[in-house]
Amino acid sequence: MTEDTAHQQVALITGANKGIGRATAEQLAALGMTVLVGARDPRRGEEAATALRAAGGDAHAITLDVTDPATVQEAARLMEERFGHLDALVNNAGITGSGQVAPEDALDQVPSSVDLDMVRAVFETNLFGVITVTNAMLPLLRRSPAPRIVNVSSAAASLAIAADPDSPLADLPTSAAYTPSKTALNALTVQYANELRKDGIFVNAAAPGYVDTDMNDHKGHLTPAQGAAIVVRLATLSADGPTGGFYSEGGPLPW
Repeated sequence: MTEDTAHQQVALITGANKGIGRATAEQLAALGMTVLVGARDPRRGEEAATALRAAGGDAHAITLDVTDPATVQEAARLMEERFGHLDALVNNAGITGSGQVAPEDALDQVPSSVDLDMVRAVFETNLFGVITVTNAMLPLLRRSPAPRIVNVSSAAASLAIAADPDSPLADLPTSAAYTPSKTALNALTVQYANELRKDGIFVNAAAPGYVDTDMNDHKGHLTPAQGAAIVVRLATLSADGPTGGFYSEGGPLPW
């Protein structure tokens, strides 16, 4: 990202104690970045950071709940004191609501019978939490020579793909909470990219694919490391890289 060897690159990943977030932290640490493992649970965050250090990485746990602005502000304050800047922000923390284990029984995910409280909770994490964290970290990102923001989305967020009856995603269970939250996240990604382009801050959305995680009851066919590949690529873009895009490992995705 920069040829300034005196500048130690720092990355923050939310929801980094497991799954795609942890795999992203592992890969960024392997590239020599200082990795901040954002986690709601301090114990789980420290366990992940300890494992990363044991593997040779420079990793530190940081307590951060994206739905709790006080913890986000405290995390930003601690990062300001210790590092003074941030090079890569990966907004990975996310929830599905209900239905990930037995979606055929999740009537609260069907639009005509959706549980509005559950929808609000999903948006609180998947969309509003991204705004909370991003805005708190922008002052630190502005001090980086090559700041990058990656919002972890989903191919299911694509309106073009979802509306195509012949799409491989056509058979996915209906999700009136998670899917719209990721579509909204894509729209937010473009808005941030448009605002921050003049400042040299690249903002992109990543679709990791169907990854084996707790979120889908480990039904995914990709490993977390495979899913993290596109996230890491977007977090380490060179100066001629894109901004305001939506990408999977296979390339750009339609909105």
